[in-house]
Amino acid sequence: MNIRNLKDQPLDEIQVKKAGRQIKGFLIWLLKVVIIVGISYIILGPLITIVANSFFTANDLYNPVVMLLPAEGTLQNYITSFTRMTYPRTLATTFAYVISLTLIQIFICSMAGYGFARYEFPFKKVLFGCVILTIVIPNDTLMLPLYTQFRNFDIFGIIHLVTGHGINLLSTEVPMYIMTALGCGLRSGLYIYIFNQFFRGLPKEIEEAAVVDGAGSFYTYFRIMLVNAMPSVLTVSIFSLVWQYNDTFYAKLFSINSKLLMSMRISTLRASIEFIDQIKDTAVSQLY
Repeated sequence: MNIRNLKDQPLDEIQVKKAGRQIKGFLIWLLKVVIIVGISYIILGPLITIVANSFFTANDLYNPVVMLLPAEGTLQNYITSFTRMTYPRTLATTFAYVISLTLIQIFICSMAGYGFARYEFPFKKVLFGCVILTIVIPNDTLMLPLYTQFRNFDIFGIIHLVTGHGINLLSTEVPMYIMTALGCGLRSGLYIYIFNQFFRGLPKEIEEAAVVDGAGSFYTYFRIMLVNAMPSVLTVSIFSLVWQYNDTFYAKLFSINSKLLMSMRISTLRASIEFIDQIKDTAVSQLY
């Protein structure tokens, strides 16, 4: 449309088209806002409800009028949880436990994934299939063999030959460290697969150039390949930290001390409070 035709066009028609474009832009903006608000509500709604309920008293919980803002409000719930859980000590031991397992998993699983991606050895496909199988098999099917194995732990019968019986590793964190160090810890199969797929995507020329410069296998892996695998390392670190922190399956299976792990303290907090509230004597209840 040239300038002459634009001058000949009625002014009302130009204004209608301009208004139509403005309405269309407003509707698109409104649709984006509705989608963002809806998704935010789905994600943040439960979190807001939990935080609001944490300030409720017993009367607020059973009051149908009270929704998000408490009528009375109290900090006693936080004080009770903080005291009963021995929060600072439990949080410190939990982080030490989780971070140590995460570092071991990154080290072991990255090496296993690199080995499957770059080296050829007998039964490679069969062994990698077994790794994938550990992702598919439910943990519940391994409860009995894992329990019996660590209830009478032995290494090729050597410990039983020397002492006459195996070692009971239950009620400790040792089973989790052993499993993680051997590449069969919590979700280790998935982590090996992630590292394997990443190392397969890296060009082999990087390693060939390192070999020409005189670098050995371990130097090439630790100083070159693992540095390039930082995206996978960060992904595995996040997954491992979250899953290890929230794990209660292995903690209950191996009877790990509930005072050491935050997930176990949270799972037993309600029962502990109900038990203590049943004690009528105030002096006795303070001991717990």
